[in-house]
Formats: sequence, C-alpha cells, structure tokens
Amino acid sequence: MQVSEDGIRLQGSRGVLALTASALAPKGLFDQTPTILAMRIVHADPELECDIVVDELTRYQDERMLTLPETGRSPAWAGVAPPRAGWESAGELKSATIAQRAQWGISAVARGATPGAGEEAVRALRSAIWGEPDEDLAGLARGVAFAAHAFGFISGEENVPVTASGRWTRLAFRRGHVLARGPVATGLTAVRITGAQT
Repeated sequence: MQVSEDGIRLQGSRGVLALTASALAPKGLFDQTPTILAMRIVHADPELECDIVVDELTRYQDERMLTLPETGRSPAWAGVAPPRAGWESAGELKSATIAQRAQWGISAVARGATPGAGEEAVRALRSAIWGEPDEDLAGLARGVAFAAHAFGFISGEENVPVTASGRWTRLAFRRGHVLARGPVATGLTAVRITGAQT
C-alpha cells in the first residue's frame, strides 16, 4: 500500500492488521473535501496489538516483519473511524466505470490547475472535482474513484460490492477497500434552548 503524505494507520488485533491511509480529507474547518480512506487487511501475528499512525514502514531483515516506531503521528483523519459492524448491501459498481471516472477526474484537475496557482487554489479545485457526487458512481463522491486508482485497487474487470453503514460507504475491491464518509455536513445546526427553563 502506498503511504499518503499524512502517513498510514496500523491497527493490529487478534491476528489481523488493518492498514489505512487517507486518500482525501478536509484540511480545515470550512474545507468541503470528503473523507475518503483506503484500507488493506492482512494476516498478522496473533500477539500483535497496535494502533499507530506512521510515516513509513521499515522492513526488518525478515521480509515478513516490520519495525514500528516508538511514537506515531496524529493526523485529523485518523480520529474519524468507520464503523466495524452494521454494513448493508447498497449495490455494486463495475471496476471499469470506476477507472473511467478516476481518469476523468485526473484530467479535470490537470485542466483546471492554472500555472502558478497557490496550494489553497489547487486544494479547492481538487475538493470541487473529487467531492462532487457522480451519477456514474451511484451518487458517491468522485473521490472514491480517485482513491481506488491511486492505491492500486483497480486490477482487471470485477463487480465491486458497495455497502453502507450510517454516513459511511465501502467499496470492497479484491485488492482493498475504499471507505467514504459523507455527505459533508454544511450549514448551521438548528438553534436549541439551553440553560434553566422558567
């Protein structure tokens, strides 16, 4: 699994190691970028118990072993965890369609990015393109296609099961999972009365 600029989260328990990275995540309070994560699950030593975000994975002399650092990172996306249960079928998507929408989005970002544009302008453009619901993806944010492409989950033809739990949606590829949280909450919450009532 490629490591994003915000690191990779390692969660090990009961012989299973989940490796999660952020494909897209909001960078500030008013950033409308959806939270989209990429996850792979592998077998691990049953004695491994960990939950840490690292910058990189260091191989040990034995290729089956990894060295974990003493301390980890704490990016904001790592505090947003998808549910472990309650997933229900929400249909399926063809991997070819997902790949096509990823390529369309990559081209749209390339066309829209003007030379010399600042980081904030590029982030806003990426948020608009990848955060937009896409009819070809059953209304999911186009960023799920970006995540599947960027993390190498698309490999040949397959029907990708889609499941949902609360605000989360999961695309289960043979090579990994893409998890999207949305829709992004916007606007203000309803005003409610607080304090003592007279």
